[in-house]
Amino acid sequence: MSRMISLSLGLMASFAVLAGPAHAVDGTLTLYTSQPNTDAQQSVDAFMKAYPEVKVTFVRDGTTKIMAKLEAELAAGATPADVLLIADSVTMEGLKSRDLLMAHDSADTSAYADGTHDADKTWFGTKLITTGIMYNTAASMVPASWNDLLSEEAKGQIAMPSPLTSGAALIHTATLVGNLDAGWGYYEALAANGAQASGGNGGVLKQVAGGEKLYGMVVDFLPIREKAKGAPVAFVFPQEGVSAISEPVAILASTQNPAAAKAFVDFLISKEGQELALSQGYLPAHPDVAVPAGFPDRSTIKVMPFDAAKALAEADANKARFAEIFGQ
Repeated sequence: MSRMISLSLGLMASFAVLAGPAHAVDGTLTLYTSQPNTDAQQSVDAFMKAYPEVKVTFVRDGTTKIMAKLEAELAAGATPADVLLIADSVTMEGLKSRDLLMAHDSADTSAYADGTHDADKTWFGTKLITTGIMYNTAASMVPASWNDLLSEEAKGQIAMPSPLTSGAALIHTATLVGNLDAGWGYYEALAANGAQASGGNGGVLKQVAGGEKLYGMVVDFLPIREKAKGAPVAFVFPQEGVSAISEPVAILASTQNPAAAKAFVDFLISKEGQELALSQGYLPAHPDVAVPAGFPDRSTIKVMPFDAAKALAEADANKARFAEIFGQ
């Protein structure tokens, strides 16, 4: 606990160096986010530490519900939201296509890999949440490849979130289909091997940790955190690569405080802001920031290419194909 306190104090000291231009940024800012409550509060508190003249309030819910709230407000003519921080870039691409996002042309993205942020600078990835394979340590086979889930040892023992209900799972599906040689044939083989798809990542974690299933497709931090707590699980970054969602942040075109909104984006993608993501247990998107405990060296994590605009255009078709394969 003392180490965590020291780290937090160190981070606050680092954030203070950002406060130089704070006198030019003031007023109120409303954040809509799907971050867990604790993470959202830490993000807001750290930003206000750097920019004490800005008062930030946030509304937190799952991405689907946050987007439903935002859409209802937009349909009614106005939303109090200035900044959006949600799970996936596909949703951001949908907003961009409707001219609902403000470009932040001066944002410094020079340190980041291509694809981490929108090329037109309307949304910006804040971390990398990858999807790989978790397994129960009672399993006889330790997977190293996506194809290992097609083996006899994994037959009837695979749980995975459904892209019909999970945005991360939809991105994962599009990524695997676009990168594995078998394409949709891989998912057909998974279904033939008895894989079950339903709900979100939390349900997969529960099934595999509880021994109901031995293998699961799941976002990285869930099993890594549970393993650290003593759960009988482990996580694998498959050799072919992993998919990733980037929990992007964006400024709504209707913001009433563009200066503060841009400062918030700058803060999250700064090295100091990425250190905050690290302290929360996530893999930072910034390549020069360390990885959390329990993660392998960054150089060993291969993230598969992903085109958010293409995935948006194909989202309905991908959902329909998945539903057909798994009888949903």
